[in-house]
Amino acid sequence: MFYEETLLYGRYIVCEKEDIQQLPVNVKVVPAILEKRCGRCQSKILKKWQLPNNMSYCWICAKMGRITSNNYLVTMEEPNNFKNNENPCIWEGKLTKLQQTISDQQLTALSTKTSHLTYAVTGAGKTEMLFPMLTQAIIDNMRIAVVAPRIDVVIELQKRIQAAFNIPFVTLYGGSKDEYKYTQLVIATTHQLMGFKEAFDVIVLDEADAFPYAGNEVLEHVTKQALKKTGICFYLTATLNQQLKRLVQKNEIAFSTLPKRFHGYALPNITIKFIYNWRLKLPSKIIRHVRRLKKLQIKFLLFVPEVTDVEMIVSKLRKVDINVLGTYAADEKRLEKVQLMRDEKIDGLVTTTILERGVTFKGIDVLILGGDEKIFTAPTIIQIAGRCGRSIERPTGTVTAYVREKTKQLNIAIAEINYLNVLGKKYDM
Repeated sequence: MFYEETLLYGRYIVCEKEDIQQLPVNVKVVPAILEKRCGRCQSKILKKWQLPNNMSYCWICAKMGRITSNNYLVTMEEPNNFKNNENPCIWEGKLTKLQQTISDQQLTALSTKTSHLTYAVTGAGKTEMLFPMLTQAIIDNMRIAVVAPRIDVVIELQKRIQAAFNIPFVTLYGGSKDEYKYTQLVIATTHQLMGFKEAFDVIVLDEADAFPYAGNEVLEHVTKQALKKTGICFYLTATLNQQLKRLVQKNEIAFSTLPKRFHGYALPNITIKFIYNWRLKLPSKIIRHVRRLKKLQIKFLLFVPEVTDVEMIVSKLRKVDINVLGTYAADEKRLEKVQLMRDEKIDGLVTTTILERGVTFKGIDVLILGGDEKIFTAPTIIQIAGRCGRSIERPTGTVTAYVREKTKQLNIAIAEINYLNVLGKKYDM
């Protein structure tokens, strides 16, 4: 098999033994599995991960392409071989005073090669605040990866960056239409970093506290593996977890915070409404709620705890003339349905927590059905509330949790939103 040299720059490519002779002279070759450990994701190879021909394989990263004990991993050093681009940013927007302060702190982190965490309330404009830093990194001939744990967030990032930058890039995720090519900028899910080795000068990790990245040792490892030894990471989050807090407390990363949304309006807090067992019969107050939204031409997201709840609620709402679709993580048509919601072709979307973060729908309201169930943790509830009021045209909205009891997690979320809103009032836009 012939390998184009640029496709090996900063990459980890799985290679058969017989193909090694066709590789460029200065390529680095290492066993794919060595001492019962996967070279790509560093997972320990279990005894049961064995093929009929007695070859071991790695089950953990198999979705990135099978890797066996007969394979090799090949890579070439990242040369940063890009065309000069002195004006990569075509964004004509303007940062607020507070956003500019955060952006300047990110630029300082870039110039001093210091990893950085931006903790900003949902709707603060985290992506736009990155633009000056990304612009400078591109001008400085750095290679950059903008990554997130979830596909929906990656697609949102792709849309915003494509509109703001005049630079070739590739977008990588499971099911992506893009074929890998060598570019200065890569937008991808964190899983896709398994295919890189010391490739990036800068990695931007959006939604750093989100599943499946948070607490996942494999994904944390491949993120470090994809970063050059001199590289730095920019973490973005709206809900700090303990791991990120520890990095700040140990002074391992620089830290910026912004508790105010880009338009200056408060983050909508949660209204609690009590209901009976909604799985037996959809309460009339929910039906009245969505009918009222339809009459007012306000689109909505309705979050449910379980995948099995999605179709049940969709069916019940359609019976009362509400045009809705339902989606969840394994839904093959999820991206199409999200686009229909963006295009306002439907009244609303019934979803699991897969859409809790990173997606933007203008002018919507939010309902949480069964908001007292375990899946709805305080960070999840805060992120869900953040789907509301994300446009300057309608910077407000309502977030309603329908529950049988008010949980500790709901109380924590409500208190945190109140705290951020009070703190935000002290900041001058």
